Amino acid sequence: MNRVRRLFRSDASSNRLPIPPGIRRAQPFLKDTLFPAIRTMAPTLLALSLTSVAHAQGTMDFSGAQTLMTTFKTFAIYAGAVICFGGLIFAGIRMMSGRFQDAIPGLFGALFGAGVLGWGAGWIGSLTGQTMQ
Repeated sequence: MNRVRRLFRSDASSNRLPIPPGIRRAQPFLKDTLFPAIRTMAPTLLALSLTSVAHAQGTMDFSGAQTLMTTFKTFAIYAGAVICFGGLIFAGIRMMSGRFQDAIPGLFGALFGAGVLGWGAGWIGSLTGQTMQ
């Protein structure tokens, strides 16, 4: 509360705001040196950035897309196999213990894994022109 009163004093002894000395020293440097330099260099930097963008036009290379899609296809094959195998193991353990009704979700999991393995990898391979191996 005392600080607020000091900022809004009515006596004429000092009407300056309490600014730390480091900030007072930095303000003339910014005003006298840095801001004019930024104003001078801004048009040049803008022109150089637009020139580099104009040169980049038409030089895009999509050869890495084939490799990326092959990686996705390999992941779909492995993920589908793991899901399918896991579902079969889950269902087999439930069936061996005599709980056939509890094995049904495992069989659906195996079916889902087979779908990922077959349709997922096949679809990704069709996008890149590759066939299933």
